[in-house]
Amino acid sequence: MKKLTAILLTALLVLACVGCTGAPATTTAGNNDVANTDAPATGEVVDNKVYNIGIVQLVQHDALDQATEGFKAALVEKLGEANVKFDYQNASGDVATCSTIVDKFVTNKVDLIMANATPAVQAAKEATADIPIVGTSVTDYAASELVASNDVPGGNVTGASDMNAVTNQMELVKTFAPDAKNVGIVYCSAEDNSKLQFEEAKGVFEAEGYTVNGYAVADVNELIAVIDTAVAENDVFYEPTDNLVAANMEVVKNAAVPAGKVVICGEESMCLAGGVASYSVNYYSVGYEAGLMAYEILANGANPAEMPIKIFTADELTLIQNKDVMAEMGITPIE
Repeated sequence: MKKLTAILLTALLVLACVGCTGAPATTTAGNNDVANTDAPATGEVVDNKVYNIGIVQLVQHDALDQATEGFKAALVEKLGEANVKFDYQNASGDVATCSTIVDKFVTNKVDLIMANATPAVQAAKEATADIPIVGTSVTDYAASELVASNDVPGGNVTGASDMNAVTNQMELVKTFAPDAKNVGIVYCSAEDNSKLQFEEAKGVFEAEGYTVNGYAVADVNELIAVIDTAVAENDVFYEPTDNLVAANMEVVKNAAVPAGKVVICGEESMCLAGGVASYSVNYYSVGYEAGLMAYEILANGANPAEMPIKIFTADELTLIQNKDVMAEMGITPIE
């Protein structure tokens, strides 16, 4: 009886072993032949990696919104929707809120921070030297001391610029306000890039014989307070890519258009919100390029320190004309 029992147990063990060799429960990994016991089930993210991206946007207006959408589209296209998770936060124009937002991103150990507009990038840079930061909608990263140079950033910050030459916009001033002698520029005193753009534009216009009057404002209340005076004192306006002014172009339009004063803008959304014309970058493309840079960092291990800032060339700019405002002012569009 004991012998029979031993035989039956042996047979069962053999069958059990045969059952284990039917379909492999593991796969080999590379040349090391290490068993992978974490193979994903059908429908799960490959290698179980979901990239967590923190997005901090300074304020809501069309240009920055388009940059954010372009950034997200590029990463979804390259990584797949299931492989990337965005935590989008808008600071509603408050610089201190940008810092609060990025501090949370750092605490949560996101894989990458996308910072949209100069103050947002500044806040992110101050918060972390380790997490990669990709900026958008910044005019000059080097001049704002966000990077060591635009060609070789040298730290954890890189990104795409919305820079375009003032000389292009000056040609539009000459076209649509040929008799103008005084150029008004309203800009935000709290944005480094706005101050830099004002100084650059002032130099370019003055070199051509124009008198330039600058109006630094800290918020929309100051903008409302000075706009009528500015309109009275100037023949034409150039408005660079300033986030405060962009978010409040209706204020500029309501003062300038009835007075017959042409407003040339630094970018498309400002122009369409109340300006006359612009040679503009496409902000969706700015964001998309930043998204491609983020992909290289996340998926291919690219080093932000060695990734040049993306700056669009003159032939990548688009002539934008606000034909509704032109009709109201009796201006003939460029055909």
